Amino acid sequence: MVERSVPHDRAAEYLERLAFEAESPQARRELMAGELDAEGLAALHEGLGQQSAPEEDPAAVSVGPRLALGYPSPPLAPSPPLATDAGGITRLATTPPLARTPLAPEPWARGALVRWSRRLWRGMTGAANNAAPARHGRMSRWRRVGRLRRLVLLVLTVGQSLVAAEYMRTVLPYQGTQPLEIAILALFVLLFSWVSAGFWTALMGFFQLLRGRDRHVINAREVADDAPLDPGARTALVVPICNEDVPRVFAGVRATLESLRDTGQEAAFDLFILSDTNDPDVAIAETHAWLALCRELGAFERVFYRRRQRRVKRKSGNLDDFCRRWGRNYRYMLVLDADSVMSGSCLTRLVRLMEANPEAGIIQTAPKASGRHNLYARMQQFATRVYGPLFTAGLHFWQLGESHYWGHNAIIRMEPFMRHCLLAPLPGKGSLSGEILSHDFVEAALMRRAGWGVWIAYNLAGSYEEMPPNLLDELNRDRRWCHGNLMNFRLFLARGIHPVHRAVFLTGVMSYLSAPLWCLFLILSTALLAVHTLGTPQYFPEPGMMFPVWPQWNPGLAVGLFTATATLLFLPKVLSVILISWQGAREFGGAGKVWLSMVVESLFSMLMAPVRMLFHTRFVLAALLGRGIQWRSPSRDNSDTTWGDAVRNHGVQTLIGAAWAAGVYYLEPTFLWWLAPIVGALMVSIPVSVFSSRVSLGLRSQRARLFRIPEETRPPRVLRRMVRHLKRMTRRPAPPTFTQTVVDPVANALGCALATSRHGRSALLQRRREERVAEAVSSDPRRLPPAERLRLLDDPVLLSMLHFRVWAEPAAHPAWRELGLPRVPSLKVPGRGREASGEPGLPRAPSLTVPGPAREASG
Repeated sequence: MVERSVPHDRAAEYLERLAFEAESPQARRELMAGELDAEGLAALHEGLGQQSAPEEDPAAVSVGPRLALGYPSPPLAPSPPLATDAGGITRLATTPPLARTPLAPEPWARGALVRWSRRLWRGMTGAANNAAPARHGRMSRWRRVGRLRRLVLLVLTVGQSLVAAEYMRTVLPYQGTQPLEIAILALFVLLFSWVSAGFWTALMGFFQLLRGRDRHVINAREVADDAPLDPGARTALVVPICNEDVPRVFAGVRATLESLRDTGQEAAFDLFILSDTNDPDVAIAETHAWLALCRELGAFERVFYRRRQRRVKRKSGNLDDFCRRWGRNYRYMLVLDADSVMSGSCLTRLVRLMEANPEAGIIQTAPKASGRHNLYARMQQFATRVYGPLFTAGLHFWQLGESHYWGHNAIIRMEPFMRHCLLAPLPGKGSLSGEILSHDFVEAALMRRAGWGVWIAYNLAGSYEEMPPNLLDELNRDRRWCHGNLMNFRLFLARGIHPVHRAVFLTGVMSYLSAPLWCLFLILSTALLAVHTLGTPQYFPEPGMMFPVWPQWNPGLAVGLFTATATLLFLPKVLSVILISWQGAREFGGAGKVWLSMVVESLFSMLMAPVRMLFHTRFVLAALLGRGIQWRSPSRDNSDTTWGDAVRNHGVQTLIGAAWAAGVYYLEPTFLWWLAPIVGALMVSIPVSVFSSRVSLGLRSQRARLFRIPEETRPPRVLRRMVRHLKRMTRRPAPPTFTQTVVDPVANALGCALATSRHGRSALLQRRREERVAEAVSSDPRRLPPAERLRLLDDPVLLSMLHFRVWAEPAAHPAWRELGLPRVPSLKVPGRGREASGEPGLPRAPSLTVPGPAREASG
């Protein structure tokens, strides 16, 4: 039980702090002139709440009045969502009323017998894909055209690879007859086929962009901006986040919302910020940023926030949770990443595209990278902006309505997604089993399996994202993607997957498996050199031969093969610059600067390729050997790589490059010229990684008009807004920490109102709460585990009880009050709402009253 007789000085100190946080001078005078503190702390809370307080939780009744003192005019939020729960505690609902839909993913079949039995059952019950759209008219034509195009791609790739293999055979000393040479030849064919497929994709993309039209693809230019939206075409913008940079996330969200408001179609969209954050301080910052956004835009009825307490399946589980709770309220779902920004015109056009193409299940935009200032990121932005359109257009030319989905900046039709695209864990044990990491490719495959199209609107403007700021951050992201793609390859033979999406799984895994294959090819080539140099030539490799076989190298053919391979790799870049120069290169810094930037970026890519090769090889081996990964959110700021980080991450590579170069020089000095681009890049990986991460060098290149992109030359309005909001948010006072949320009167009241674990009363629950609060109040708050702090934040009763006892109990750990009471009133949420700007709609509340009954809402 709580001791209700608290020393008068502690109650007076509490009242002073509350008055210090009160916004109204009149309210401060009334508090200090009154006698609320005369009978102790418990009586003070009863006086504030104007009702008797429960003995175990006296601070609960004062939550609403404390909020009213801190946010008098306009109030913290309108009523609803600000109301009281069944227990009488003030509550601020952050989500709309529940509209639950029971959903469950279909388990993955383990073998052919299971698949055959399920197919037989569906045939007997008539439950086979009855949600697929009709397959006639335009859909049939594009599918036939797509099959024909992919057949042409297969012929071109295989034919070109066979010709290259024949040339490679003649380069080898024994013309590919020895076991070592056979292995080298096999690896060469695999790697060359990979390069060849990319070349033909980019080449066809060049012709597509040059031509400017394809009657078989979805064309965003055919949809007018002023076409009215169907009132039933409700769309949810969902932003899954986890321990992200809060100002960057909410600056992008606000810029997107303001751009959407400019279109006049704001009423057709709701925005959901879906958090999986497990850092208590970041979680508090998210709620404060959400409140500030809603107050400043008057958007409580349009912008919602939810933080899951049971975090399963990462991002895909977050989307599943949204679909179960509110999915049936919407016809479409538009997924954004933490670094995504989209213009209102782009959002409305995506909805209109969906309405105009009722057979489409997913329409993916081609986001443009922008916003970074590091030299490395600016080169990557330039590469994706200049070369990326060729590959995206070429990819869509071959795939048509069986394309990729990249997990963000895409619109999804809710009904088939909820019915067919929820992901079951992969069966089995080990690191390649369990929750699917790279969910996007699998969701696209399941959508296509159900009969719906997956398209890329590659010519739709207004979709933006950010690149990793440096090489190490990019590699940290690549490790997750590598592991996810290796897991996805287990679904290569899954039932009903379309051949194109089987190829997508294959290309996904080859994006990373090509690294160990290339590494093995180089190792075997070095071994062949050692055998040829140190061993005795075999003039009669087979018994009974009458004539000797003279081993010979053909350097002329080797040079020709190397030149042909380099042409396949670099010609798409040249074609990209030619296309830009022909269409107008002014926004890229001018034609000369574009060509110079392309040359410098290509040289830099050559330096990075061997570094990525070794890292990706390590990632593949770690995944195959059963090593799990630690899922961390990528960096969202322009961070430099330190020399210490570079040495720790690239030191072994430097030693490998030096030892490899020394060994090759010992065997055959002339062969070192061939290997110099590989070993040389490894030997200089440390300084390259450090200097390429520098923001100062990136800004110098920007002033020199190198690696310039249109988003830098003429930034779109939505990006300018995002930068402006980000600067403003970073200048704001910091949101309260966990300790301040426990101790400070107004910050604690806001935390109690936002807490989502609202339970009924029971003796067992109350006893457990008493134990937790007693343990927490006597502990140093800095030593409380993050999971326990989150549990305290999520339960309004726990948070209120802990608040009272930190103030009331003399035995409370002194660090609570030392860390929890700042000297300046910096803990309140900014924002004035519509009323302050002269807009109607937000009622005023008396300064010490609690809002009325709550509507039904969920946490």
